[in-house]
Amino acid sequence: MNNFYSMTNWIQPNTVSRARGDVTGDRIPDNVYLTGIVTPDSPFIQNITLLVEDGRTGLVKSVPLLENAGYNPTIFLGDFTGNGVDDILISIATGGSGGIMYHYIYSFVYDTPQLLFDFNIYNEQYQYEVIYEDNYKVKVISNMNNKTYIVDISTRGSDYLNEIYDENGKLKSPITGFVNPLSGLYPVDFDSNNVFELLAYQKIAGRYNADSLGYILNTLGWHDNRFDLQNQYVAILGY
Repeated sequence: MNNFYSMTNWIQPNTVSRARGDVTGDRIPDNVYLTGIVTPDSPFIQNITLLVEDGRTGLVKSVPLLENAGYNPTIFLGDFTGNGVDDILISIATGGSGGIMYHYIYSFVYDTPQLLFDFNIYNEQYQYEVIYEDNYKVKVISNMNNKTYIVDISTRGSDYLNEIYDENGKLKSPITGFVNPLSGLYPVDFDSNNVFELLAYQKIAGRYNADSLGYILNTLGWHDNRFDLQNQYVAILGY
C-alpha cells in the first residue's frame, strides 16, 4: 500500500468500485476494490489498481493493471473455473467511438493473484476477415475456428448500396471491413451450475466504424486452465 501511494506523488487514489465475496478460498468474505486517480471535472480515471483485503487477516494486496486508465471501472465476483471460489472480473471502458473495453479476470486463491483472462491476448487470438462480395453479400471469416458467415445486406438503403454496387449487384471496387476488439465481456451461467461462462461481443464494421453490420458473439468456458471457445454466433442488425 505504501509503495502504491508514493507512486501517485501525493495524489490519494479513490475507491472507484468495490465488491465483497470469498476470493481467497477460505470461506470468509473478502473485500475487493478498484482504486484510481479521478480526473477533476471528468469521468476519466487513471492508475486503476486492484486491491484485495483478506477477510480473515485484514492484509491488503495490490495488483497493478497493465491497461489502467479509462471510464466506469467495475468489478464482478463469480466462479469462472469451477473451484467454488469467486474470481474477479474487471471491466474498464476506453471511451472510444468503437465502444472498446478492457477486461481482466483474476483468481486470488490463497492470496495469490493469477491472471486468468487478458483482453489483449483474446484480441490477438480472435482475428477475422470481412470481405464485401457481389449480390449484396458480406463474407465474415473467423480465423480462430476456420468458420465463414455470409451477411445479407440487400435490405440496406438504396443510397448505401448504390455507393458500393452497380445496377447488376456487382461490386464497383473491392471493399473490406473489419471486426473490432472486445466491446463487452459478460458473465453468464448458461447451464445453471453456478459456474459462469463468458459471452464476448465484437462489432462487425463495414467501410468505417459507424457502418455497423452486426456482432460476433463468442461464448467461452474454462477448460484445461484456459478459456476455450464453446460456441460462436453472428448477430445481424436489422435495417
